[in-house]
Amino acid sequence: MREKYTKKTFLLEIIGILLAIIFLIPFYFVIINSLKGFSEILLDAAAWPKELLFSNYAKVWDVLNFPKAFMNSLMITVFSIAGIVLISSMAAWKMVRTPGKLSSILFILFVSAMVIPFQAVMIPLMKLGGMLGLMNSIPGIVLMYFGFGVPLSLFLFHGFVKTIPLEIEESAKVDGCTQFGVFWRIVFPLLKPITVTVIILNTLWIWNDYLLPLLVLQDAELRTIPLATSSFFAQYTKQWDMGLAGLVLGIAPVIVFFLFLQKHIIKGIAAGSIK
Repeated sequence: MREKYTKKTFLLEIIGILLAIIFLIPFYFVIINSLKGFSEILLDAAAWPKELLFSNYAKVWDVLNFPKAFMNSLMITVFSIAGIVLISSMAAWKMVRTPGKLSSILFILFVSAMVIPFQAVMIPLMKLGGMLGLMNSIPGIVLMYFGFGVPLSLFLFHGFVKTIPLEIEESAKVDGCTQFGVFWRIVFPLLKPITVTVIILNTLWIWNDYLLPLLVLQDAELRTIPLATSSFFAQYTKQWDMGLAGLVLGIAPVIVFFLFLQKHIIKGIAAGSIK
């Protein structure tokens, strides 16, 4: 039976549209001003450009060596996400399926790590990274992202694994499936909704992260997109036309990625709430 379209529904839709417009305003300013000249931005940042200067993007592409920065960001993000998903999903499954004091203590430690701000461990981390030879290298920063990304991801996986019936795994073991086989063939495919959510959350964080790459990646050849774009915003000069074009190039891939997986996020939220 169809629900009636009431005044309350209409009001909620209007509020939703207004909120959407408010959240889209920053994107308007970034995109519009990325197509202006520097002087035109200073005259009126909110106005529509008199002439669309797509040449800003061509200049940024060359100045930043964008393909190299893009590949650096892509490698760091992909390898970090793969490790975070692998470690946190297996650890969460093992903790849930082997209840006891050790599993409880480990889970509490991981959850506690979520509340520790990065700034509190920043200096010790850099000292430890220097001692272990992790500085100024992509494998080094990927390993650090493992440490910062696993706690939240493990927490999410831990709650989702509890919803998977144990009888399914026991049936697989009766059929001769090994412990690793049970996880990869039975459990991990069932974790798809929360896995997609974990991938999205960590991708948005790692792709846009600025502070950790700034501290770890000193070589210009290893710069990520946020680091490369920051070169337009120096202490005494700010190249808004070039910088904003660089920001658009930087956020475009992750927006496309988010839109591509958006339906999976909604499915994950719905599945988790029903279970």
